[in-house]
Amino acid sequence: MAPANRRAASISRNTNETKIQLSLSLDGGPLDLLPPTAEFQNHGSEDETAGEPPEAQGTKTHASQITASQHIWIWTGIGFLDHMLHAWAKHAGWSLRIRCRGDLAIDDHHTTEDTFLALGSAFTTALGPRTGLARFGYAYAPLDEALARAVLDISSRPFFVGDFGFKGPMMGNLNTQMIHHGLGSWAQNAGVTLHVDVLKGDNDHHRAESAFKALAVACRMACERVLGKEGEVVSTKGVL
Repeated sequence: MAPANRRAASISRNTNETKIQLSLSLDGGPLDLLPPTAEFQNHGSEDETAGEPPEAQGTKTHASQITASQHIWIWTGIGFLDHMLHAWAKHAGWSLRIRCRGDLAIDDHHTTEDTFLALGSAFTTALGPRTGLARFGYAYAPLDEALARAVLDISSRPFFVGDFGFKGPMMGNLNTQMIHHGLGSWAQNAGVTLHVDVLKGDNDHHRAESAFKALAVACRMACERVLGKEGEVVSTKGVL
């Protein structure tokens, strides 16, 4: 059973374009399996190439990692997006389960956007009252020749600035434009101010992954509960 003070949330987000189930724990630990719903009847294929979320969420996929401290299981139908979300959750110390059915017959836009919006909503719900937090987080993360910086303020003032410098239009089946748009969508629903800059790097995969790892560490720092400041709002305004 999860600790009473663990910050966690489960949400569903259904539109004409996407169906999403998501569970998030900002403090890691075990997560229950996502339950069957009208949108997810648990009859998906076990074959990753089928484009459907596997039925058994314990099934090892390209973006799953179950350990004593974290449960991570992600399936959006966009492999590179899953890879980035996996890295984000892992290095933020989160437990995260996501499954999504989107209109990928059109393109990757709605699936990516809505996944980030759902994750932002879950972040806000799981975080709860914005008191007693470090509030600010920042980190650098390298990946070989690439180096990225992320700076985060849990400000309740949504704003995003990103500079990734991607050299190509696609990474796997993800349009590189959607990384900027996705993180902007997350910042909107998460209620944070976020700056992410890739400072150097020759390989687009490395540039993207270093950015998500830097963001993960910044999130972990900003969400830290500060001993002795329980119930305090970290703002001169007195509200966040």
